[in-house]
Amino acid sequence: MRARPASTPREPLAAGVAEAAAGVRAGGASAASRSGLRWARHRAAQLALAPLYRLYAHRLREQVLSRPRPNHVAIIMDGNRRWAQREGLADPGAGHRRGADKILEVIGWCRALGIDEVTLWALSIENLDRSPEELSALLDVVTERLGGLEGRRGRPAPMRVRVIGRRDALPDRVRSAIEMAEQSTATSQGPVCTFAVAYSGHDELVDACRETVRELVADGVPTSELASRITAEELASHLYTNGRPDPELIIRTSGEVRLSGFLPWQSAHSEFYFCDAYWPVFREIDFLRALRTFQQRSRRFGR
Repeated sequence: MRARPASTPREPLAAGVAEAAAGVRAGGASAASRSGLRWARHRAAQLALAPLYRLYAHRLREQVLSRPRPNHVAIIMDGNRRWAQREGLADPGAGHRRGADKILEVIGWCRALGIDEVTLWALSIENLDRSPEELSALLDVVTERLGGLEGRRGRPAPMRVRVIGRRDALPDRVRSAIEMAEQSTATSQGPVCTFAVAYSGHDELVDACRETVRELVADGVPTSELASRITAEELASHLYTNGRPDPELIIRTSGEVRLSGFLPWQSAHSEFYFCDAYWPVFREIDFLRALRTFQQRSRRFGR
């Protein structure tokens, strides 16, 4: 974990800056000192710009609220590891924990704007091939956060949780957390929040094809007719997202400009927005800008 200046709310931020700077001078710019100084400077800049940020966010929010908003927004939450590396954090789970903390914040933004459905790519099937140390930390974060999504102190959960992906590829503890989150939030009010966990767009299409063929065979369709009976409607009815609307807007953070196999079928008519910010520091104004850009586009659905 990175070292931060030992300042408290009773000590001015300048004291933290001075302490970190002294550490750099005396200790030959150790990693901890550099990280502390970087954090102190960043925090100072945040405090200085906070009034302007609030004003700008308020203005953007009014603009977005004045026009129709997407009903379903999907987000590829990318950049957790790069954010942690940039911040000098050695803990393999630090970026993922910070990214997980961002989820409830984003759900709150959606509720305030009347967005009823959110899909979040939390873990790809390829992520399961990461180093044992990082994978263990990542699965711990997924388990802890899913297990903590139910309501607290008698209050209902802020969302209804659904999980899509290949659950059989996940450890028992993760599957148990998924089932608990889905069951405990089934009657909750608020946005429907779908988490893509151990998800691959290729796998989803393969699974949909397999289920379609199995169903047709079970219905007694002759082998010679199987190919002609596989239609777009049949495949769509066996997707992981069957029964839910397709996303109107897909956002990807971290500056990467690709979907990486996220919802390939469902995104056929989606609008895309690529944001440079890493997911752990994705701000409300970043989200509002994405929505404003969506509102400025003319959606023709190929017509």
